Amino acid sequence: MRCIGFAIMTLFLGCNQPNGDISEDKFQKLFDGELTIIDLTHSLSTKSPFWPNSSNQNSFSYTPISTHPSGAAAMGSYSTGEHNGTHLDAPIHFKDSVASVDEIPPSDLFAPAAVIDVSAKCSTNSDYRLTVEDIKEWEDRNGTLPKGVVVLMYTGWSKKWDDPEAYRNQDEFGKMHFPGFSVEANQFLVNERAIKGIGIDNLSIDYGLSTSFDAHGVTNGAGKYHLENVANLHLLPQKGAYLISAPIKIEGGSGGQVRIFALIP
Repeated sequence: MRCIGFAIMTLFLGCNQPNGDISEDKFQKLFDGELTIIDLTHSLSTKSPFWPNSSNQNSFSYTPISTHPSGAAAMGSYSTGEHNGTHLDAPIHFKDSVASVDEIPPSDLFAPAAVIDVSAKCSTNSDYRLTVEDIKEWEDRNGTLPKGVVVLMYTGWSKKWDDPEAYRNQDEFGKMHFPGFSVEANQFLVNERAIKGIGIDNLSIDYGLSTSFDAHGVTNGAGKYHLENVANLHLLPQKGAYLISAPIKIEGGSGGQVRIFALIP
């Protein structure tokens, strides 16, 4: 807790003491609630939206091993795919010989957030893809994307989370329709900006109609991670929030469920 507190204080409360010490009163500011902490994680359950499969069954299951008199689980076991629910795509998800989820440096999981709100465009075009122009419009308002940022595309899709059919938005041919990043936007972010990763509030950083997942290939291929099925992006400012992303540490894993917190000073 003190290690986490030190990192947060340094970032938000201007701790510049030359010997690295931090006073108790600055810890107290954290614990007194002077930082707003927002959970960007959906609860994972059998009712959660999931990627379509041949059996049309959610890959998440939970089995109580022992229970309290009330019936609540005292211990349980669960099974799920790495890319179910709010999760992180490690770079190895779409490129060989790059970092698996357990190999991502912890420093990469602490990052400033830039929230690009394209929810109005997505409300009229479910196949919308983030453009380089969208990114530059954000920079016109907020300045150049900071070094080490995670760029979050806010589509408004997470509001459909409790309705899996609306969230997947499949047409009569089974093809899904939801927004995502364009290849050009991802190329710009990895080549022209020093990002740590990207994220989105729906099933995939590639739009729903994609079959080749080229946007994945660009960012994962450049060693960057993705956050998918992110919750509560509507509660974040366009800039100024700081992310703590804590994925499950699966040895050699291509990704895994992640708990994401946004800190707002």
